[in-house]
Amino acid sequence: MQRSPTSSSSTPKQRLREQRVGDLILHKRRLVDVPHTASLADTMNVLVTNRVLAVPVAAPPGRWIGAGGSMILEADQETGAVRKQYIGIVTMLDILSHIAEDGDYDVEKVRDDQRDLGKKMATPVSLVIGHNLEGLSLWTFNPNTSILDCMEVLSKGIHRALVPIDSHMENIAGVELVESAPSYRMLTQMDVVQFLKDHSSEMEGIATRSIREVGAVSRHVYVITDQTKVIEAIKCMRVAMINAVPIVASEDFEHDHSQLLDLEGEGRKLMGTFSATDLRGCHLATLQSWLSATALDFTEKISKSPLCAVGPGQGSARPREPVTCTDGSSLAEAMDKAVEKHVHRVWVVDQQGLLTGVVSLTDMIRVLRVAIA
Repeated sequence: MQRSPTSSSSTPKQRLREQRVGDLILHKRRLVDVPHTASLADTMNVLVTNRVLAVPVAAPPGRWIGAGGSMILEADQETGAVRKQYIGIVTMLDILSHIAEDGDYDVEKVRDDQRDLGKKMATPVSLVIGHNLEGLSLWTFNPNTSILDCMEVLSKGIHRALVPIDSHMENIAGVELVESAPSYRMLTQMDVVQFLKDHSSEMEGIATRSIREVGAVSRHVYVITDQTKVIEAIKCMRVAMINAVPIVASEDFEHDHSQLLDLEGEGRKLMGTFSATDLRGCHLATLQSWLSATALDFTEKISKSPLCAVGPGQGSARPREPVTCTDGSSLAEAMDKAVEKHVHRVWVVDQQGLLTGVVSLTDMIRVLRVAIA
């Protein structure tokens, strides 16, 4: 893979713009995938074992139309013979959406009918592709795609894409739905934010400005309360197509705890975060009992599990406290916290610890793209 050329006379920001997607995946491991016949339980095991948030689904070539009409093929490097086709990417939210899709799946049913959950987890993974909006498409970035063009796509809420290694296709930079290569790597929003964090000194000071000043804060925050059950939280996330929600104190306000609450314009005491990826480490037997617990109790229990470690050498469990910053925090600080804690959202709180907004990886990439364009 060729490294992007640089000029000694170019400015640091120009050199940053000249970086290519291929530069960001040089040290990434080979792609982990699951066969289209794998059960959801097997897929969860792959997510846990490999500590990944999403896996591509592989199928025999020529029998499927890939997500979004894509045709992403893995082919032998010498002969070009096609070995498999990637038909989509499945995340933990897809699996949870399948668990929660039965409208009558209430808390009592979760507690009493263990066979139902087992049946749902035996579903072939191919049947849940596209249960969330992002899963309706499967993207690839050519390795020669500029970091700027890559950021444009990721700033619109696309969380990940495949990058071919030694592609058999015409070498054109950009986003593609048709690709053939001997192997692939997964490029994620987190990879891009990590890269930009490491090069923040080349962005002419934007990283030192406050998140409020650069427009990185979203004030629309959907929350659940400390009374919301896990199964209710899952159903809320399925409807809103979000991977994580903050947990706020119920206090004395009137609200249906089984529904999402839009906190725009009013702060509530932040108590925790409930994330779809937290459930990937649950054994089927324990998942059954946890579905009827409150989401807050669940986060306290799961934070003590070694399965919650975000990666090798990164500690044995996630911190109990939610990851936060304030309106006055610098963009660099928000990026540091997201990367260090391996979270996709940093909650914005005021001096009293009341939730006032959120900064997501999408927000960070959006404002940084404008800064280096």
